[in-house]
Amino acid sequence: SGMPLPHRDVAAILAKHNYTELRKIGEGSFGKALLVQSVEDGSKIVCKMVDVSQASAKETQDAVKEGRLLAAFKHPYIVRYRESFIDSGWLCILMDYCEGGDMAKQIEVSKRKGHQIPEEQIVRWMCQALLALKYLHEKHVLHRDLKSGNFFISNSGNLKMGDFGIAKVLSCTAACARTQIGTPYYLSPEVCQEKPYTWPSDIWAMGCILYELCALK
Repeated sequence: SGMPLPHRDVAAILAKHNYTELRKIGEGSFGKALLVQSVEDGSKIVCKMVDVSQASAKETQDAVKEGRLLAAFKHPYIVRYRESFIDSGWLCILMDYCEGGDMAKQIEVSKRKGHQIPEEQIVRWMCQALLALKYLHEKHVLHRDLKSGNFFISNSGNLKMGDFGIAKVLSCTAACARTQIGTPYYLSPEVCQEKPYTWPSDIWAMGCILYELCALK
């Protein structure tokens, strides 16, 4: 696999794996996120496309292995990973789509309307988030990038943790090793001091999210 394909060729990769693109959801240093539809059952799925064209064969294999590991996780408050594959210099990670958007959007809407998020809602979401995190940690996986934008709201109003472990998948590829893991606002003191990211760092980030839900900032 050579250079990453221009965006128009993404359709060919998706078609080969029985998906069609609906729209682009986001773009970041890692690549892009697309909303796609399964040709087989019509379900909507998020496809994260990571540029691995510059990664070594071993790094690429590690990333795929990590993706498989994440796909084995099943928990009511975790976004389900469907599958991952590599094609034409792109690592594609497919995961469930949450219609309700993310928590950051909910916070933004409440702030704009000048409404507090009800306390019982915050307690419910925090419980769900911590149960999801407990499950991850018991599987010996660090989230590494907990923030309100990585929690999604399902149709039933439940919280689902997403994008877990992607930081690890990305750290397998040289392209992303340069970018610091995590989002500055949520970084714990030890990480700011360039000490390793460990279990308490995830918990610190959860405290920041709790503050954000209560203070709307």
